Formats: sequence, C-alpha cells, structure tokens
Amino acid sequence: MPGADAAALPADVLAQAIAQAPDAVVIVDAAGEVRYWNKGAERIFGYQAHEMLGSTLDPIIPERLRQRHTEGFRSAIARGSSRYGDDDLLAVPAHHADGRMISIEFSVALVTADDGSVAYVSAIMRDVTARRAREQELRRRREAHEPSQPTP
Repeated sequence: MPGADAAALPADVLAQAIAQAPDAVVIVDAAGEVRYWNKGAERIFGYQAHEMLGSTLDPIIPERLRQRHTEGFRSAIARGSSRYGDDDLLAVPAHHADGRMISIEFSVALVTADDGSVAYVSAIMRDVTARRAREQELRRRREAHEPSQPTP
C-alpha cells in the first residue's frame, strides 16, 4: 500500500475511515460496475450501497453526459492512464435519487492490478451544490450593480 503512514495503520482503520468519510468514495471495476459505495455516497446521491453495488454509475450521471463518460472511462481503462492529473478537480452535474440535479466536484485515481492493467477506478466526490448557488447569486448581484458599458 502506498504511503509510509498508511502502512503503519491496521487495514480496518483505513477501511472504517473510508466507509465513514463525509465525501463520497466510489470504486468501480474495469467493466464499470460499482464495487464500493460508502456512506458519503449514500448521503450525497441518495442511493443506498445495496442499490448501487453491481450496477453502473448511470443513475447518477445525467443522460446527456453518459456517452461521454462511458467513452472516457473505456479509453482510460484501455490506455492505463487518465487524462486528468493529480491536481485536477473535475466539476459536473449529477442526479440525486430524488430526481434533483446536484453539482459535484471529484478526483479520480486508477488502481492497477499486479500485471499493470487497470483493475479499478476510484473517485472521491463532494456535493458543492450550495456553494455553486452562492457563487451564482454573488455573480448575479455583482452584474446587476455594474454600470452598463456604453456601445460605441
């Protein structure tokens, strides 16, 4: 396991920390099936683990983005690398189980098997819906108070 500090911890401590994390921690296998769905994912997306395990991420991906997601996922698995770097934080809309759209930010990591092939893809996701709404409101207020630019 990478990281000297992580190696010093019992595996059950790491498992509990991930299971209880407030951010969503989701792991899918190379076929795109959900293999891990923590309590944070349950809270953020409204789907219980037993509803998502063994399924694809389609329930949380807006239909208009599913093809692009599937193509990007397959490409990363085949290439053995993601086009996103360690510093990239992705922002996308997502579906909640109750039907509403939410805004999420997430990072991804490819988990390789002993032979170097990608065995799993992990994602850590955070609901940023409230923050995005505040940012949009501030932007709207700022634009409403800015003087109009005269047209030449």
